[in-house]
Amino acid sequence: MKKNDQHLGHAGLTALSMVLLLTCGQTHAADDANPIQYKPSVGLYDFSSRGMPSKQAVDVNLRGSADWGDAWVGVYRSPTDDFTQARLGWDNTYKSFGVKLQPSLQTASGGFWGGSIGAEYGETFFFGAGIGRTNLRNYFNLNFDPNDAWSLSTGYRWSPQDFVTLQLVRDNRLNPDQQHVHLVYRRPFANQQRLIVDLIYKSGTSEGDYIRRRGLMLGYDWGDVGLRIAYDPRVNFSKVDMTRIILSKHY
Repeated sequence: MKKNDQHLGHAGLTALSMVLLLTCGQTHAADDANPIQYKPSVGLYDFSSRGMPSKQAVDVNLRGSADWGDAWVGVYRSPTDDFTQARLGWDNTYKSFGVKLQPSLQTASGGFWGGSIGAEYGETFFFGAGIGRTNLRNYFNLNFDPNDAWSLSTGYRWSPQDFVTLQLVRDNRLNPDQQHVHLVYRRPFANQQRLIVDLIYKSGTSEGDYIRRRGLMLGYDWGDVGLRIAYDPRVNFSKVDMTRIILSKHY
């Protein structure tokens, strides 16, 4: 096998093993009070920039949620770049003395490792802070915020599913002037429907140029089915704009 083929082979085996683990967990947990809940999703990405042909990519994910938190497996594939990456992750929320602690861990083929820790205080009015660190290997994640960064957030909740949040995520390692500001509004409706709006303002140095751009994500849930449509200019502070569509289903 070529070196790249070995990486892709290990990635595929890792992804398959995680799917089997989650499936076995679902079987054993079927009689428990809190069985594992699944959320498969498929994302279609379109990358475009001036003077260059557009290219597409696909991202397939499976998330399992239970008392031990959330675990997920994902595979990203870009045929144009001949690039594939499989990833695994876990996160959870622990509550103590009015504080929510939110640790997470991620790994991916190609030798990537990373993690983060966040804390949030307050129920109606709330504020939080967090920090993330990686080993600087290539990683194609789903939030497109800087990974080696600190974050600050504040917001107001009318209910657990009805809230507005303002969040700042700023790189604090390789590119300390790169930052994202998110304004997120989530509103539930009747019949288990829900609207999600995420306005993003990004600023910082992008391949030698200082940029300021605005993006938008619109999401809507119909019961167990969810749809997300987003426009992310200069994604990951590159010269490429991204449009993505993500469809998900809860089980």
